[in-house]
Formats: sequence, C-alpha cells, structure tokens
Amino acid sequence: MTDVDGLGRKDSWRGVRAVVAGFGASGATAVDNLLHLDADVTAVADAVGPRLQPRAELLEALGARFRVGEGAATMLPDDVDLVVVSPGFRPDAPLLVQAAERGVPVWGEVELAWRLRDPERPAPWLCVTGTNGKTTTVQMLDSILRAAGLRSVAAGNVGLPLTEAVMDPEPYDVIAVELSSFQLHYVSTMAAESAAVLNFAEDHLDWYSGASGMDDYARDKGRIYQGVARACVYNVADPTTERLVREADVVEGARAIGFTLGIPSVGMVGVVEDLLVDRAFVDERQSSAAELCAIADLASPAPHFVANALAAAALARAHGIGQAAVRDGLRAFRPDGHRIAVVAEHAGITWVDDSKATNPHAAQSSLAAYDPVVWVAGGLAKGATFDELVRQVGRRLRSVVLIGRDRAVIAEALARHAPDVPVIEVTAGETGPVDGADLMRRVVGAAAAAARPGDTVLLAPGCASMDQFSDYAARGDAFAAAVRAAIAEHDTLG
Repeated sequence: MTDVDGLGRKDSWRGVRAVVAGFGASGATAVDNLLHLDADVTAVADAVGPRLQPRAELLEALGARFRVGEGAATMLPDDVDLVVVSPGFRPDAPLLVQAAERGVPVWGEVELAWRLRDPERPAPWLCVTGTNGKTTTVQMLDSILRAAGLRSVAAGNVGLPLTEAVMDPEPYDVIAVELSSFQLHYVSTMAAESAAVLNFAEDHLDWYSGASGMDDYARDKGRIYQGVARACVYNVADPTTERLVREADVVEGARAIGFTLGIPSVGMVGVVEDLLVDRAFVDERQSSAAELCAIADLASPAPHFVANALAAAALARAHGIGQAAVRDGLRAFRPDGHRIAVVAEHAGITWVDDSKATNPHAAQSSLAAYDPVVWVAGGLAKGATFDELVRQVGRRLRSVVLIGRDRAVIAEALARHAPDVPVIEVTAGETGPVDGADLMRRVVGAAAAAARPGDTVLLAPGCASMDQFSDYAARGDAFAAAVRAAIAEHDTLG
C-alpha cells in the first residue's frame, strides 16, 4: 500500500489508488483534482443526481471509474491506498469500517484540500462552525475581507468546495471556511489561522446517536480549534464553546476572543448601546473600545444576527482587518433567502420566512427576535426535543401552527410548558404525496386567523423539511407564495 501521508500538490500521486465515497459537489471536486494529480480514482455512490451526471460522464472519460447503485458504496474495493469520504457517511458505515480494518487512511474533502494547498502561497483559513449561523457568519466574513481589498472566497459547507478553492490557479489571499461537524470529524492535520464555534445545541441526533452522542458532537466541533495560530473565537453566552477553546491544543500565543451581546470585557467584542465594539484588537483595550458599526448598519437587528456579525468581525480583526472594512463589509452584506426574510407587512401583521431554522436552537434564536408571535413549526425533528425552546419563548407565543411528520413532538412540549397557547395542526401527506402549495395556503389561512395587528407570523420550523418538501428553500418559497397570494387575491390577511 502506498503511503499517502506526506503527499501534497507538488508531489507525484501516480500509482495512488484512491476511492472517493459519495458523489455530491465535494465528491465530484475531489475526483476531479485527484485525477489532475494523476491518481487512480474510483468513485462509489448510491446514486449520481441529474445535476452532476454530465460531470460524472466527463470525469469517467478522463479516467475515473464509477461504481453507482444500491449497495455500491458499502464495499471497499481491493488494493486501496486512500479513501476520501463525503460528510454524509457516518463513521460506522460499512465501507469505512472496512477501511479501518485494513489500515487505509480516511480523509474528508476538507482534509484533502488542506493537504493540497499551494506551499508557496498557502492562503490562511478563517474557519467557522456551530449548530446555527455558520453560513451567515462565513458570508459576512467574506464580505468584510472583500471590503478590505483581499481576494477572498466563502468555501467549504457553503460556496465553493474547498478542494476547488485551494487548487485555483490564482491563489486566494484568504479563505472564509464554513465547516459542519460531519466535515470536522474527518480532519486530522487542518490548522486554521483563526476559528470560531458560534454555539452548541442538540442537533444531528440521527448521526450522533447513543449515550455519548452529544459529547461526540461537541468533540467534532472542537476540532476546529486544533492548531489555531491567532484567535479562538467563542460565544460568551455558551459555556460549551469556551470549554472547547480551553481544551484545544493551539499554537503558543493564540488568543481566546469572546463575543457577547452585552458590554464586552477586555479581550472581547460586544455591544454598547446600539454599537458593535471591539475590546480585543485595540491598543488601549483596558480603558476603551473601537467602534465597528451600528446595529442599524446590519440587515437585521435580530439578536442571533448581531451575534453572527460580532463573530465575523472578531475573525476579521484577528486577521488584521481595519475598522472601516469591518463596517463596510457588514453594511454590504445581505443574507441568503429564507433567513429571517420579511415576506410582507400587511394590516399590521409582519410575515417572516426563516425556513432555514431547521433545528430547535435555530428556531429559538429566531423566536427571540419577535414578540408576540404566531409560530409556524414542524417537519422532521431528527430526534431533537423542544422542551427548552418552549420554556424559553412560550410567553411570546400568540398561537402555534404545526405541520409535518413530527409535529406531535412540538405539540407535546407545548402542552407541558405552555398549555394556554392555542395549537392548530395542518395535516397533509400522511397517506400520499404532499401538495406544498395547498399545505402552505392552509397554514397561512390558519395563521392569519390567529394573528392580531402588531404580531409577527414566523415560519421557523425547528425541523428539517424533507417529509413534505424537497428542501428548506422549497418550504420557504411555498410559504412566501401563499402569503403574497392571500394578500393579492383575497386580502385575507387583514
């Protein structure tokens, strides 16, 4: 078996037999670049989606072998030197168990990308993870870096696959990297210049199962701090994130930088009145703070959005970015769709699409921004519970409209902790396909009947969408279309 441990982009990969497990965006990029390095590549996957089918055909023409179909990704081929695995594969997947038994190294696409950086111009990585807010924070950070005149890109779990980013013929100055716990599970040598864990909450219980599941989840999140050279950014309000910093093995001199929605202590960024301020990267931080921007400069004043901006600012400041670029980058940033997006304001009622809130922690953060709320929730809970959410936000709830397969999980939490809150269940799809447009038409009608002037109707499901919709975007689109149709056609929302 060929030893691949020391191989990089300047080395010969001829004769290396690599298996790429999974053929999504990151898997396709891994196959492409391993072929470019002259490795012998076999891709194994249960299926290749129609979007990637043309790329698969091209890569096959360039020399890659494909094993596709049910069960194709369960058996490891003979004579393998390296497995590059999609983050969708659990560590106990049969193919990975076989690799471990044979002593075959298993890298994620993130680890492969780290090893393939240009040794002459290895762009530093500023990395972000957390249960919620990763994409927004990374996109904010990228906006700030661009405002500073740097050639930056958002990559990883958002934007470009990392292997594609590091193999660009014109190296980036810096890369803003979003990393999921699944991706972090499969890294070993990656060392960010600076990194942030935004928050930690119960999630992915379908992946992290068993008595040690949440400990394993936290441990994978904490991998992002290993080897950090400049700043480990943590959430002052979330003790787990600070603990992960304390446990990390970092480069001597790396600093712990907290972010808080309150007045920051020395070594933190935070909020003073209506300003985001820095008491970590200024010379006179014992007695003063540097103004970064006003809350009014941000696309939303929601607390979790402000927290994301503070984390992005801390990572940028650790990289040496000035106050003006932080301000300009945050002013320019607008979140992707389905993230606390105001759909309409009509008859005194505000309709908000936060379909991206796919777990209880994200939904709780969104609910904390509004009062009173008619909450639209439900879907696939993925093993999560809602008791803590209801305890925290129950007093804000005017009413709750529930959809989806696991709506009973939320209904039971409401019955335990907010029994006076009216609950309306809108059913669909229990015995056949779901008509998403019809479902959301009935949801909007129920929410409109419950709402009063001054209320916010908030789609923040706290659950995944795939029981009734293709993804969270389709769910949000259906909600927004139903709201607009009701206003335009029937004026039923007033």
